[in-house]
Amino acid sequence: MASEIKANKISPATGTAFTIGDSGDTFTVPSGATLAFASGAAISNAGTASGFGKVLQVVNATYGSQETTTSTSFVATSLTASITPSSTSSKILVLLHVNVRQNGLDHVIATIYRDTTNLGDATWGMGQDHSHSNSQTNFGFNWLDSPSTTSSTTYTLYFRSYNGNTVYTSPNGEEGSITLIEIEA
Repeated sequence: MASEIKANKISPATGTAFTIGDSGDTFTVPSGATLAFASGAAISNAGTASGFGKVLQVVNATYGSQETTTSTSFVATSLTASITPSSTSSKILVLLHVNVRQNGLDHVIATIYRDTTNLGDATWGMGQDHSHSNSQTNFGFNWLDSPSTTSSTTYTLYFRSYNGNTVYTSPNGEEGSITLIEIEA
């Protein structure tokens, strides 16, 4: 026997807890409907959550040898990591941290490549310290990628000089890291 209840609010008769259904029941939110939670509401899970996306694997690599270039074209660094997504619908969150340095008034331009695809440039302009001929900064790069493959996929930091001055990654052997996180979509 199917029936329908229409109400604007359901509250517990006593106490502050309210139970919907019995063990083994399934409740469906129909297509096009929205399940909204008020600001400050908490969602807790005492069972098994599925279909929400989750972290499937994490790959991390570090590299701490200084690399330099004067090239105004992108040059691959040794800061690289590979991951094999478990599904073509997976997302890969790329987190990268490296120290960079420049000689003179220059910019360091860097990007992340997925295999041979440039995912997007980032430019760091660093002001010159008047008492020194170079400047150094920490660089962080975050990118959410959709590689659409289940083949091994390599992410690599590339960098270049803006105007031909020498630029460095991992100056003085300071360690950089790249972390790849596969997220179920």
